[in-house]
Amino acid sequence: MFDKSNCANCEGIDCMIRCQWIEFDNKDAAKAEMTKMINGEESRVLNECVTCLACDEYCPYGSHPFDLIVQLQEKFNSYNINPQLVQRTIDMFEPHEKLKLKAIKSDEPVLSKCALSKMCGENMKGPLFENLQYVSGTDFFCNLMYLHVAKDSLIKERAPILINNIEKQNVQDLICFHDECYGFWASYCSRNNITLPSNFRPIHLFEYLYNNLKEHESEIKKLNVKIAYQRSCSNRFHPETDKWVDKICELIGVERVKRKYDRENALCCTAPFALLGKRNLIRETQNKNVNDMIEYEAELCVYNCPFCKETMGSKVERKGLKNYLLSDLCRLALGEKLDY
Repeated sequence: MFDKSNCANCEGIDCMIRCQWIEFDNKDAAKAEMTKMINGEESRVLNECVTCLACDEYCPYGSHPFDLIVQLQEKFNSYNINPQLVQRTIDMFEPHEKLKLKAIKSDEPVLSKCALSKMCGENMKGPLFENLQYVSGTDFFCNLMYLHVAKDSLIKERAPILINNIEKQNVQDLICFHDECYGFWASYCSRNNITLPSNFRPIHLFEYLYNNLKEHESEIKKLNVKIAYQRSCSNRFHPETDKWVDKICELIGVERVKRKYDRENALCCTAPFALLGKRNLIRETQNKNVNDMIEYEAELCVYNCPFCKETMGSKVERKGLKNYLLSDLCRLALGEKLDY
């Protein structure tokens, strides 16, 4: 939930003026647009926003300006997205209040495959994952994807169902395969005053991977490659987890090149752009991003989000780099051979 209590101190200078997609003539122009939104009014920001979530990370006060933006985008119907297309996805990912319970040991961690079990089935195999309990399907899908189509109210509507399903399954430690999943449980719920079970703890995939690698450190074979890391937009909700990328890279013998478009300055993969009618930005943005990887001599492009990999993969390969999820690099470092 957006907190405007500190905005009088900057009135959008930090979050708006640093935006990589919206140009302002000066700081006063940025202040004016932020003030409109604080007052619940329409702003050019609502139409020009690409939903990369970076403003949340840029805000020095933790006020979550993107929460305000997405709520106003829904209020004013800022995007001309095909309503039938949106409705199809809403129906496709609908959770069920009645679910078939699995035998879960509450004192052991559970992997959330959410709605990625088919798309990423091969990525969840091998010694790193095979002994984990798991839950999967739309009954455990976080729904944060709807932030990209101005449907924040739908996430709030479905949150109690998802929480109830977690409680029914008696899940206490949930390993989140995707940044959005972790972002929902670790950030979205708390800042929107959505109460989680007292004994529930979300665990970022990278924290799990690092701890597992440490336990098997003697088995690691250093990969000795340079990578460009492609941050997912939802990682902006919990940038502190980026430290696990560095820790994992050090363990498995990978150099994360210090390029321009990384960390706070990361560029969106452009997955939402076409849907938002911003097709002209796709080629320009991807070229800037991938050329930056090449300039800093990366050999691989590495992701956490499979949708980022799907969106950028062909461009990356055409430029001579290979694509991997970070979890797959961990599997390779432990001696596993991947068939894909």
